[in-house]
Order: sequence, then C-alpha cells, then structure tokens
Amino acid sequence: MRLGILGGTFDPIHLGHLRLAEEVGEGFKLDKVYLLPAASPPHKGGKTVISFHHRFEMTRRAVEGSPLLVAFDLEARRQGLSYSIETLKEFHRLFPSNPELFFILGTDAFQEIDTWKNYQQLFDYAHFVVVQRPGIPAGKMEERLFSLGLSFRKEEENRFVGPSGYAVIYLEATLMDISSTGIREKAAAGKSIRYLVTENVRCYILKYGLYKTYGIP
Repeated sequence: MRLGILGGTFDPIHLGHLRLAEEVGEGFKLDKVYLLPAASPPHKGGKTVISFHHRFEMTRRAVEGSPLLVAFDLEARRQGLSYSIETLKEFHRLFPSNPELFFILGTDAFQEIDTWKNYQQLFDYAHFVVVQRPGIPAGKMEERLFSLGLSFRKEEENRFVGPSGYAVIYLEATLMDISSTGIREKAAAGKSIRYLVTENVRCYILKYGLYKTYGIP
C-alpha cells in the first residue's frame, strides 16, 4: 500500500489543504491520503486552537465523498503532544503490510525540521514530500536538507535519497492563497468564508459559532 499523511492544525481545514492532498495522492499514485488534525500541536507555542472535536469533525466533513482522502483521528488516541515521529511509527504498526508512506509538508515547515522530535529518525519511516511555499525556492530546501548531515544523495533534480532508501522529494503544487488564520479572522468579523472552505464546513462553523471570539483576549 502507498499511503499519504497530511497533518496539520486544520483550524479550520480549507480548500488549499484539500487540493494539496488531492494532487499529491494523484501524482504519487497513492491508495489513500490520511488527513490528521493534531490533537496537541507542539509548534503552536501555547496558542489557543479550537477543540480537537470540532477540528476533526470539520476535517471529516471536508473529505466526505472522496475516494482518496480520509480523515483520521489518530492524534487524539495518544496522550501528550502530537509528534510526527510517533505518528509514523504508529502507521507502520497499524498497517502491518509494511506500507510505503509519503509524509506531506510545506517548505516552511521543512526549514524547521531540526526542531522536531527525533528528526534524524523521521527519514527511516517515510518519504517526505516537501511542497513549494511562496518565497522559499527549491534551492533553499536542498540547502536545508544537506545541512542536516544525514548523508542524502541527489538522485534527480528534485529527489534526494537517504541511507534508508526513503526519499525527500520537492514538489511544485497548485498554490492557493488561503490561510486558516485569514478564515478565522473573516469568521470573527462576520464576513463570508464561502469558497474558502467546503460548504459543509462553512455551515458547521456557522452552526456552532466557531471563531466568533477569535483575536479577543
């Protein structure tokens, strides 16, 4: 099995997340792409996020009807912070058929990967699909990768293979200038968020009055 993993706060999940997951799944011929809301994001610095229940329910609704995308509540099943290394190990435990995993993240997150728990071990469990972000060219990703000192070799222009056989792959995908922060701000101001999120997610946010107090201490 070839499985994709796209984690995030998803506060809320939006069309940019979904389009990215769809393109990676199609491009790498994945069987499924699992979207995992983080239960306790370690890089949020204590900033408040909507409860996991709401974020997972929005993610579940967002992928309804998709033959490729799956909402997965794995992060809420563990105690403590949501570390990617634990997620990858858990996927290998849950899918004993030894799946080929593709962990999806942006170039902005990859720039900070040496701050992740046991980051040296991450590349022993999955391919890393590093997706273009505005202002961070491919050369920056390559420079960052080699600065980690993990013996990667350049196999193709945008593909680098590590000692484990897993690769770091740079990918240019459709860039949608949508952010969860911007959606929260619009919702708090009573502005429309239509066409930024799926319609069932928009209705869910309105039904429960999510983000109405966003930005208020």
